[in-house]
Amino acid sequence: MKNKLMVALVLGCICFLTAPASHAQAAASKDTQTVSEQDVKLLRQDVRSQKKQLIAANLTLTDAESTKFWPVYDQFSAEMTTIGDQKLALIKEYAQNFGSLTDAQAQSLLNRSLALDAAATQLRIKYVPIINKVLPGTKTATFFQMERRISTLIDLQVASQIPLVQDQH
Repeated sequence: MKNKLMVALVLGCICFLTAPASHAQAAASKDTQTVSEQDVKLLRQDVRSQKKQLIAANLTLTDAESTKFWPVYDQFSAEMTTIGDQKLALIKEYAQNFGSLTDAQAQSLLNRSLALDAAATQLRIKYVPIINKVLPGTKTATFFQMERRISTLIDLQVASQIPLVQDQH
């Protein structure tokens, strides 16, 4: 069961992440193929659902823990989704300007990307004590370990699909 969920998550991530990246590459190459906002929204919802299923399958919770944990997880996930929305907006901005970025635009994109990475880290730090109030330490650590692994997979897939900034000099 765990292996099936991991495969489903990875496939979901590939679908989710290929869509915005393909959009970036299409914009960069002036290709006419586009992905609708609705398609991206649905793919992201599917990935979030698969992520939750994977966590549920691998984080053994008692009924009492489950009752307390999942509402907190949903709140955490909603806040993380806001950061994901900002990352997607940044990717779209990059795609729109691909091949014609000025040094200032490239620096701005870089700074905002790093700020989003820091925001995700700060959100995790914020939620450690919150989750630790509803789960014992080992389960809190397991949750954040799993959450970070999944996020790393997503980040890796996104990074592999986005073309490098082109030097204009």
